[in-house]
Amino acid sequence: MEAVALEIPGCYLLRLPRFPDARGEFRKLLHAPSLATHGLETAFTESYLSVSHRGVLRGMHFQTPPSDHAKLVTCLSGRARDGLLDLRRGSPTFLRSLSLMLDGDEPQAVYVPRGVAHGFAAHRDGTALLYYTTSVHDPLRDAGVHPESAGIDWWAGEVGMGEPLMSPRDAALPALKNFTTPFTYTVAR
Repeated sequence: MEAVALEIPGCYLLRLPRFPDARGEFRKLLHAPSLATHGLETAFTESYLSVSHRGVLRGMHFQTPPSDHAKLVTCLSGRARDGLLDLRRGSPTFLRSLSLMLDGDEPQAVYVPRGVAHGFAAHRDGTALLYYTTSVHDPLRDAGVHPESAGIDWWAGEVGMGEPLMSPRDAALPALKNFTTPFTYTVAR
């Protein structure tokens, strides 16, 4: 498993092993020793599967301390613009965002450390993202910032996209400029 550091400290693009043969292919989605080699958290305790229609925008989500967590996100089918937003005060990339395309045909994952918000825009029907998290869902600490305030061009390269479809919860999230972060950057993890 190859890990490529992204511009936000502690965030990585992981190129996942793929083993094709006459029957199809086999993919390794999680290999804790490879993550540990890069100093990344490996104690994943919960997983989620999100399936979205084209035009859906989700995020920017995170959990606040003491229930904050790291995430490992991979696209199983479809295509999504995956977005990350650094909310860690003191980080060299504090309040900066980045995005990259995840495609179900390309075996890769994104590692998202604690204090970095995550969201995505589905560019195809049936876009399925699998998440692993290092803490269980805590409704009292489940939070986010409005994805359209994150400085990400969610629909870059897409033609004919109308208004994104968002959940009422995500549509009501505060804009980044109105958000006070509880996160502090200590070391790149």
